[in-house]
Parts: sequence; structure tokens; C-alpha cells
Amino acid sequence: MEITTVRPGYEVWRPNREKAETKTTKAIVSFVLLVSAGLLLVITVGGWTRLEGASVAIMTLFWAGLYVLFALLVARWNRGILPVASALAIILAIVAAVAAPGWFARSKSGLSPPPLPDDLLGLLTILVIPVQLLLIAVAMIAFNQNWHVEEERPIGGVPLAGEDEYEALPPQEEEQAAHPDEDAQTRPLLEDESLPPPEGQDR
Repeated sequence: MEITTVRPGYEVWRPNREKAETKTTKAIVSFVLLVSAGLLLVITVGGWTRLEGASVAIMTLFWAGLYVLFALLVARWNRGILPVASALAIILAIVAAVAAPGWFARSKSGLSPPPLPDDLLGLLTILVIPVQLLLIAVAMIAFNQNWHVEEERPIGGVPLAGEDEYEALPPQEEEQAAHPDEDAQTRPLLEDESLPPPEGQDR
């Protein structure tokens, strides 16, 4: 539930973002996105002379830039970008699986070597595949954690035992909780039931 207006005396909070497992998942998603961007950057720069046309290199750098942007958005609890990152990860895993054998095939004597060895570039390309699979998994886990859920809680509300929710005190009880001594002094005394009732009256 997303809240657009807040009642007076209440504040908006997102309970799912305060859980330890949610914070850990967010950090993992951001880290995997940055690792993916780093791999793409190293492969592109290290094998620039062997890439088929500048358009492929530019597209790969753009892809890496998107991953960096996604990592920043995820760090700011942007949940909507997670399915997009998963879709791009699926496509990139397929492309990496197709491109990896090509790097090993180019590792031959007589060919001008790229800045990085072809075998190393092929190994990095293969490494992209499991990283993308990990990205898909953690992104879907994070998506199901419902980072966007918003709830109202009273400012300075009383936490419920064992739950990540808050319970508002009625106005009268809030005043009594704030001034317990005054409440005890103004509370009317109860009749002592141990005293015998007046004559002519039954208990």
C-alpha cells in the first residue's frame, strides 16, 4: 500500500526496508550490478581491437553504464528497476554464451593481440554468465520483498512486541502516559469493599 496523504500526528514509514535481510539483499543486488558493469568495461577496453565494429563496443559500454545507473537506483530503494535489470541480465547471459568461444578461437599466433590476452577475455566473458544468473536471482528476491510498501504510524508510537508495526495510543491514554503522577492524583478513590455495607443495604 502506498500512502499519498498522512493524517496529522502520523508519519509514513516503510517497514520492509528496515529488515536486516532486505538491506542485505539490496546491497548484494547493487554489488552484482557493479561487478557486471566492471566485467563489461574490462572486456570492452581489453578487447577493443578485436571487437566487430565500434558499434558493438559502444553498445557494451552503454550497457555497463546502465548497470551502474541501476546500482545507484537500487541503493536508493528503487524497486521498479529490478525487473528491467533481470531482463537485461538474461539477454547479456545469452550474448556472453555466444561470444565466449570466439575469444578462444582468436587466440592464435600471427594475429595482432588485443591489449588483454584472448584467453583471458574469453574467461571473463564466461564469467559474465554466472554473474548474470546471480543477478537475476537476487533481483527477483529483492522484488518480492516489497520495498515500496508504506504504512502510517503515529509519531512516537508504541511498538508492538515482536512485530515491526506500531500501535497508536488513544488521545486519553497518551495524556495519561505522559503524566502518570497527575493521573494517579486525580483518579477517584474506590470504595473499600472490605467495609460492611450501611444498615439496611445488602452487598
